[in-house]
Amino acid sequence: MSGFGGPRRRFPSGPRRPAGPSPVKEGEEYDVTIEAVGKRGDGIAKVENFVIFVPGTREGDKVRVRITGLGRNFATASVVR
Repeated sequence: MSGFGGPRRRFPSGPRRPAGPSPVKEGEEYDVTIEAVGKRGDGIAKVENFVIFVPGTREGDKVRVRITGLGRNFATASVVR
């Protein structure tokens, strides 16, 4: 199908988490491994393919985090010291 700007392109995506309630809850703590670093410098971890952004971490860090906010498709967390 084409539209304004040319044909529509489809990009592959990884496995998707089924729609439904989030696998994490605000205020709860989880042990995670930082898998990557995002564009803004936050560490990225996952729980059941649900993305969690963790500021102040680096790829490979194994940390305990507390969920500080929930979005529709992601969560934010802080490191528990």
